[in-house]
Amino acid sequence: MSVETDPRVRETYRSIKRARRIRAVGYGALVAVVAYLFYSALVAIDWFGTSRYYGAFGDAVMDFFPFIVSEPPFVDPSGVREYGAFIHDRELIYDVELLEELSSPTADPVAFLVELPGFVATVLTAGGGPLVLFGVAGTTLSMAVAGTVIGFPFALLFGILGSERVTPFPFNFVFRGVMSMIRAIPALVWALIFVPLSGLGPVTAMIAIAVDTVGNLGRLFVDELEEIEDGPIEAMETTGASRPQTIVFGMLSQVHTSFIAWTLYIFEINVRIAVSLGIIGGGGLGLVLATQIDLFAFTEAMATILVILVLIISVELFSQRIRARIRADESEPGSLWELLKGFPRRMVESLAK
Repeated sequence: MSVETDPRVRETYRSIKRARRIRAVGYGALVAVVAYLFYSALVAIDWFGTSRYYGAFGDAVMDFFPFIVSEPPFVDPSGVREYGAFIHDRELIYDVELLEELSSPTADPVAFLVELPGFVATVLTAGGGPLVLFGVAGTTLSMAVAGTVIGFPFALLFGILGSERVTPFPFNFVFRGVMSMIRAIPALVWALIFVPLSGLGPVTAMIAIAVDTVGNLGRLFVDELEEIEDGPIEAMETTGASRPQTIVFGMLSQVHTSFIAWTLYIFEINVRIAVSLGIIGGGGLGLVLATQIDLFAFTEAMATILVILVLIISVELFSQRIRARIRADESEPGSLWELLKGFPRRMVESLAK
């Protein structure tokens, strides 16, 4: 009997064709459902009724980019200087007075070296410490730093107690449930919840970031602890180690580098959250951006956006280099150009989490 006439072969062939048809129909139905939901979403947000704004948006774009002109060479350098003037006047990225104090003795190198320790001491002891050097950007960075530091110990505690290796089922789900509840509420809403506590400002934004850090970072800690090896834990138990010793030396010793890497990653996200909270009145660069948009000062708004990009990219580059160094099993960190080239993709991935 030939292969072509074998009933089993023909039945297998028909099964494959039938499965392909069913799969094609399923994909078609999925595309149709997504297309319908997409159309419904556009109708719900009145997408088809916003055409009257297109002309105004085009005019606003020209205000966002004042260096673009309609005549050759189509670029006016004076427009770029408008960005620099606004950044300097509003001290968005550096403190003007401190910078002038630093640069004033440069004409005399000896005097500069003599006065430098005093300048450094002034910066370190000033309100806000060295972060004040970064002006308004330093306020945004301070909210992220303080929120991450405050949230870290609570995230560590909830992450450990939420692991089934530490807390028996179902008691560990009490801690997991708390972290899930925290993640279910965006940081923006947490900031609004804490407004009666400290008003609307950087302190409220910092508390909201800290709470959000507990939910996000704690869950990452739980996932890391669930994947550790049993060997070191069993070895610790056979030596008569106590439960806290087993947790610290048998469990956390396996994931401490991952914990540091995840903390740095969450810090990157917290910087973006700090900018978002500033838009609703939390202070920093977000507040400056919201103010300029309300005043229809689009050139100044674009200058603020550029400072936000510089801040976020700088924090990400700093964090990524450290994370690449502390992971022994990770390949050699990429070049600065590779990090910059991959920034848009990582930005989208972090915002989607």
